[in-house]
Amino acid sequence: MHEDKVRHFTTQYNARAAIPDHPQIFSRWQTDSALARRTHAGVLDIAFGESDGERLDFFPTTKRDAPLLVFIHGGWWRSLDKSDFTFVVPPFLAAGCNVALTNYTLAPHASIEEITRQQLRALAWLYRNADQYEFNREKIIVAGHSAGAHLAAMMMAAQWSVFGDDLPADLIKGGILMSGLYDLDPIRYAEFVNVDLKITSENALHLSPGFMPISHAIPFITAVGDEESDEFKRQTALLSNNWQSSHIADVFMPEINHLTICDAFANEEHALCKASCELIQTLK
Repeated sequence: MHEDKVRHFTTQYNARAAIPDHPQIFSRWQTDSALARRTHAGVLDIAFGESDGERLDFFPTTKRDAPLLVFIHGGWWRSLDKSDFTFVVPPFLAAGCNVALTNYTLAPHASIEEITRQQLRALAWLYRNADQYEFNREKIIVAGHSAGAHLAAMMMAAQWSVFGDDLPADLIKGGILMSGLYDLDPIRYAEFVNVDLKITSENALHLSPGFMPISHAIPFITAVGDEESDEFKRQTALLSNNWQSSHIADVFMPEINHLTICDAFANEEHALCKASCELIQTLK
């Protein structure tokens, strides 16, 4: 039975194996991100914590008192970098939203628990430094892809006033969750990643936002590619159902896979980017 689960969940969660051109996609992201950094002013590698991984990039929009979109990258908590995702920034700057991209210490050098704490520190740092970077701290939206969507959902479940006396319970005002992982129990059978993640039956539940209450009424949208595995689709349905009172839309993603969903998010003509901008606009 254990071997059957290993085979099943390895197939279901090994998204790169299901996307033969994934090296070309990653290369294109890096090229497009380098262009975005050359053509859009930003403050790079701002320290929000003590470890080397606790850094963020901030890209200001030209509008005053504008919202802040915080994007958390994926990569199974163990690969990729914020600099690989600068390509998502331009359409949101054009829509009048500041953008921050956060990093974290990659597994196995940090546990998922510590990575989550690092993102808590990132969001708290941004809230506390809103005046310096001239964005509206009352309009913070969190977005994430894959493992980054897990971390974004954890931010939406966080008890902020417990984390810091100066932090409001409703620090997060909106969420955009793409191809996320919200039930971590199956991941312990996906040995190709769990060798680094060390998810066990003991810690899986308290790392799974799909089984936690949302901290308050945070409007959020979800999206998962039509070409993704049944497990990724189940994960999205789980969170959407459990947080249904705050779930405002699930964006249909035909002919989209686990990676090209990020391209859709960065394409101002795509329904996902439009829905994301509409969510942000509701906070203005």
